[in-house]
Amino acid sequence: MAVKLAKRPDEFEETHDINVTPFIDVMLVLLIIFMVAAPLATVDIPVNLPAISAEPQPRAETPVFVTFKADRSLAVGDQSVAQADIAASLDAATKSDHGQRVLLRADQTLPYGEVMALMNTLRRAGYTKVALVALEDRSVP
Repeated sequence: MAVKLAKRPDEFEETHDINVTPFIDVMLVLLIIFMVAAPLATVDIPVNLPAISAEPQPRAETPVFVTFKADRSLAVGDQSVAQADIAASLDAATKSDHGQRVLLRADQTLPYGEVMALMNTLRRAGYTKVALVALEDRSVP
C-alpha cells in the first residue's frame, strides 16, 4: 500500500547526482602518498666498484655453422659432410675446441626427431653449446 504525502514548501527535493568531492579528496591523498613513496621505493646503494685491467675475451671471428638440409645432407661451414664424419669435420673447423658455440641451421621441413638426433650426435661428439638458427619474422607482433 503506497501513500503519497503532500509536498511541503520547506522540504528539499531529492537529487540523484553523485557527490564527487569525497572521491576527488581521496584521489589527491593517494596521489600525494604515491609521490612521497615512489622515491623511497628505489634502493640506491653507493658502491665503489674496482676497475679491471684484463683484456676482453676475443670472440670467434667466424662462427661454425652446421647446416641440415631438406634432403638430409649435412654441411659444416660450406663443406658437405656425411653424418658419420660430422664429429671429425667439427673438430677440424673448431680446432678441437669443444667449448666453441656451434650454430645449427635446420630446414623447417625436417622432422623434429631427426633434428634432435643430430643434436644428440653433436653432444656425443663433445659439443654442448649448440644454438638453433632461425629467420626473424617481423610480421608477428
